[in-house]
Amino acid sequence: MAEEKSGGAASETKSEKFTRLATKRVKNAVSKVELITNLTSSSYEYTPEQVEKILNTLQGSVDKVKAAFSKQKIEKTDFQL
Repeated sequence: MAEEKSGGAASETKSEKFTRLATKRVKNAVSKVELITNLTSSSYEYTPEQVEKILNTLQGSVDKVKAAFSKQKIEKTDFQL
């Protein structure tokens, strides 16, 4: 029976699909962010302004993700019939 479940995405629950995709996407995102750390090598030269721009951009993206998840939770808790 486990073979049927692994046979295709059609048998996945919404929770399983979320877990599968979130795991893959977060691992990819973390890997890409860690590559930015390589830019601190002495092989490169950068200004504090450039660093600030990079960090602000990354923080902005994280803030958008947080807001999206918070909004979803608020909608669920405020729902009434």
